[in-house]
Amino acid sequence: MPQRHSKNNNDLAFFTYEEKRKLGYGTQRERLGKDSIKPFDACCLCLKPLIDPLCCPKGHAFCKECILECLLAQKKDIKRKIAAHEAQKKQEKEEEEEKLMLQKAKELDAFDQQNHGAVPQYHDRSGSQDKNGFHGANSVKVTSFEEEALRNMKAFWLPSATPEATVKVDAPSTDTICPEGQEKLKLKSLFPILFTEENADQKSKKLVEKSYMCPSCKSTLTNTMSLVAISTCGHVFCKKCSDKFLVKDKVCLECNKPFKERNLVPLEKGGTGFAAHDERLEARDFKHLGSGSGLGLVKPAPKT
Repeated sequence: MPQRHSKNNNDLAFFTYEEKRKLGYGTQRERLGKDSIKPFDACCLCLKPLIDPLCCPKGHAFCKECILECLLAQKKDIKRKIAAHEAQKKQEKEEEEEKLMLQKAKELDAFDQQNHGAVPQYHDRSGSQDKNGFHGANSVKVTSFEEEALRNMKAFWLPSATPEATVKVDAPSTDTICPEGQEKLKLKSLFPILFTEENADQKSKKLVEKSYMCPSCKSTLTNTMSLVAISTCGHVFCKKCSDKFLVKDKVCLECNKPFKERNLVPLEKGGTGFAAHDERLEARDFKHLGSGSGLGLVKPAPKT
């Protein structure tokens, strides 16, 4: 009597397409929601609403306190690395001078031993006796070829030839970097930005938080809009008004201050370090089935 397929749909020696799909096999795509996108008026460091906002030349906005603390911490770290590098250079110089002094002492003792038959013994800074020195009347002088072979021999099983792992500190860079864009950033290159708040009659009754508008077209600023700031005065406009008026007139529509085209800075919007932003609002993960366990190992899918 034939059996129903629904009773035996999982007794195959391989996974069916439906079983793989339920396990999450293949490339999984999900469009990021509003909660995954950083608001345009949020700090890139603390992710909270901007307080006394400052902007870098690349358009990343920070709270004044956050970016100053970040740059100060970078300065302290650079100072610490420079001190470590200077100490390493001083130690290397002292070791080189010690080697030269020891070499001269060996030459003098060898000359004295050749003329007077003395038995010299060499000691380094730590007080340990030289491995290649003379240790009695029956000792045999080691030739220069053997000395070079003993010095270059890498035999980790011999205590006298065990190589030492010296950690070298490279010369650090003295430039502070932007924590968001990873480009060079100086304190004097930061400029304040000013958002225009909506009036009480223009603001929606449902909105409790602050809302901002474009000073030109009076439209409410949202994450879906591209924003442009003027680095000379700090006023923020939408991209449409910037292309239509600011680029042509070269005058701020709020304070009537003239500026140059290079002073127009597009503000970066969107995601944080954990989410995509701008045009890349789709998260992708590739999952393949583990051998024998039925569980998949997740790794990011290659970007197309």
